[in-house]
Amino acid sequence: MQIDLSGRKALITGGSGEIGRAIAEALAGAGADVLFTFFSNHDGAAQTTAAIEARGRTAHAIRAHFGKDGSTEKVIDAAREVLGGVDIFVHNAASGVLKPAVELSMRHWDWTHRINARSFFFLVQGLLQEDDGPRLMGEGGRILALSSLGAVRAIPQYTAVGTSKAALESAVRNLAPELGPLGITANVVAPGVIDTWSLKQFPNRDQLIEIATLRTPTGRLATPGDVAHTVRWLCAPEASMIHGQTINVDGGYSILG
Repeated sequence: MQIDLSGRKALITGGSGEIGRAIAEALAGAGADVLFTFFSNHDGAAQTTAAIEARGRTAHAIRAHFGKDGSTEKVIDAAREVLGGVDIFVHNAASGVLKPAVELSMRHWDWTHRINARSFFFLVQGLLQEDDGPRLMGEGGRILALSSLGAVRAIPQYTAVGTSKAALESAVRNLAPELGPLGITANVVAPGVIDTWSLKQFPNRDQLIEIATLRTPTGRLATPGDVAHTVRWLCAPEASMIHGQTINVDGGYSILG
């Protein structure tokens, strides 16, 4: 399918990692200008900027720490200033503490949930507010949140992250009835196991990859590109009736229980 996003403005959180960069490239390749956030990965942010510009689109990068107060307001202000409006919002920013549940502190819990779920909700709210002028996102808007299979499955040491992703998916479902009448769709994209830098932080990374590869019907792990293609498709006019859903991009891994 040839997807044309010419003239569209995209806001992507967490744009400096492999998945965020792939999404930025895919949207830019379809014609969208992109504002993306990053936190500590300056080299990755430079690579994402170069990838967007290589596709002939305008790239804007903003450093944002969603674990701190004021970060969502900062990003909304930047979107208003540099984009003028937002047609596509992709929440890919994520962090978390990988520990057994009994070892999690309140700080671990709050850190993970603020970055993964709370920031998403208040960014969406910021896109829809009319206090400072017209809504940043209007009819035809697309909202997408990146989740994981850990939102619905128990994964060792994943309690903080998994519950934050479950909250993220619930937020999308509960926002959907309010967003639909505005002509805005909201969906979740949930990748399976993808061998990115983030996966290297898992103490059982090798085991996760081995099990996922063996149990994936398509015979391979999903890639950042697979996720990006799904996000791009959900931004197309032809996907306007996909709303309030969670789309698994995992080669069928999740159907095997």
